[in-house]
Amino acid sequence: MTAPTRFTGAALQGFTREFLGEVLRPGEARYDEARRVWNGMIDRRPAVIVRAANTEDVRRAIAFARAQGLPVAVRGGGHNAAGLAVCDDGLVIDLSAMRRIGVDPARRIAWADGGATWAELDAATQAHGLATTGGLISSTGIAGLTLGGGIGWLMRRHGLACDNLIAAEVVTADGRVVRASETENPELLWGLRGGGGNFGVVTTLEYRLHPVGPMILGGMLVHPLARAGEVLRFYRDFTAAAPEALTVFAVLLVSPEGAPILALLPAWFGPIEEGLALLRPLREFGPPLADQVAPMPYTALQTMLDAGFPSGLQVYWRGAFLSELSDGLIDAAVARSAASPSPLSAIVFEQLGGAVARVGREETAFDHRAAAFNLAVIGRWSDPADAERNIAWTRGTTDVFRPFTSGGAYVNYLGLGEGADRVRAAYGPEKFARLVTLKRQYDPTNVFRFNQNIPPDA
Repeated sequence: MTAPTRFTGAALQGFTREFLGEVLRPGEARYDEARRVWNGMIDRRPAVIVRAANTEDVRRAIAFARAQGLPVAVRGGGHNAAGLAVCDDGLVIDLSAMRRIGVDPARRIAWADGGATWAELDAATQAHGLATTGGLISSTGIAGLTLGGGIGWLMRRHGLACDNLIAAEVVTADGRVVRASETENPELLWGLRGGGGNFGVVTTLEYRLHPVGPMILGGMLVHPLARAGEVLRFYRDFTAAAPEALTVFAVLLVSPEGAPILALLPAWFGPIEEGLALLRPLREFGPPLADQVAPMPYTALQTMLDAGFPSGLQVYWRGAFLSELSDGLIDAAVARSAASPSPLSAIVFEQLGGAVARVGREETAFDHRAAAFNLAVIGRWSDPADAERNIAWTRGTTDVFRPFTSGGAYVNYLGLGEGADRVRAAYGPEKFARLVTLKRQYDPTNVFRFNQNIPPDA
C-alpha cells in the first residue's frame, strides 16, 4: 500500500525543478530503501522523501511541506530507537547526502553537515589526533545523537556530545537560517544541547575537539551469567573510584556462540601503561572467560559494537537513569536477562559521572547530571511474529527495574509509544517549561513534531 497523495502532481513538479537533491515517491526505485531505518519494527510510508543537497534544499522542502499541509520528519542517520526519522503520509527531509566535514586542528574545532555519521567525523578528526564525544555505533548520525544529549566513551573525560556542541546552523519552521552559539541566539544553543530536533532542521554542527589517541586501551571482558551478580558488584565498587579517563560499561547478553554472559567494556584515555596497571584488578577478578582488552586505535573502539547492533532487527527499547547500582537491581537484572525470550536482547549499564556531572545542571537542556549510570533494556529479535513476547519481556523488565531507577529518562533512549510523560521526565518541570517557551519562538505550530516532542501549547 502506498501513502495517499496530499499534493498535486503539478505542485510536486514545480518543487522538483528547484530542488537540487533527490526526490523519491512510493513505487519509485530506491524509495523502499530510503524509508528503511535502523529499527526493523518501523514500516512507515512517507508521501515523499527528499534528499537535500544543501541548506537551501532544506528551506525549499520545509516551504513545500507547509504549503501542501504535509507532516515533516527529519532523517540524519536513522538510528533513533523509536524510528522518528520517518512518518506516514508526510514529507521526510533526508540529510544523508549532506556529509561535508571540516577540521581546524589549531583551534581544535570541527564542523560537519547534519547527515554525517560518527564513523566519518571520527575518521576526519583522528587524522589530527583529535576527537569529540560520539556514539557507541559508528553508523549513528551525529545530529540526532548530539541533540538528544550524546552518551559515548569519552563523556566521563570530556562531557557529552551536546556539551561539546559550540555552534549550529538551524533552518526553522518559517524557513529562516539561524546560527546558534554562545553569542548568537544562545538560548537556542541551550535548547539544542539536549532538546532534540524540536526547533528546526540542524544542517551544520560545530564541535569542540580534544587530544585523543590515536591509540587507547579498550576491549571486552567476558564472564558467565552464573557469576554475573558478583562481577557486577565488583564492577560497581571498581567504577565508584575510577578516574575520569576511564569509562566502563556492563552488558548482560548472549554471546554469538549462544552462551548467556556478562560483558564488561572498559575504555581508558590516558597513558597505556598507566591504564594497564589501573585495569589489572578488573581484568583479574573472576577471572573472566575471555580478556580482549588491549591497546587499539580510537576508531576501532568506536566501531567495536557495530557488528552486535546491526540495522534491520526488530527493536523495542526502554531506558532510565540510576543513582546507584544496588544489590536489588543487580539481582533483578541477572534474573531478567536469563528470562529473555530472544538471544539478541540486552541489558546495558552505562557509567556516567566525571565530566558529565561537572557541567552545571542549568547549562544545557540535558538533565540528570547527577546520575551514576544510564540503564537500557533493549529487546531485539529477528522475526516480526515474535513481537508480542519480546515486547512483554522488555516492558516486564522495565517494570521490575522501576523501583530502582531515579525516575528520569535519556531522551535518545525513549522508545516506541512512551508518551508525553516520559518526555517531561527527560527534562524535569523547569527545563521542560523553558523548552516550551523556546519551541513557541522557533516552531509555534509544531511543524517539527516527529521527535520526542515538546508541544508549543504544553
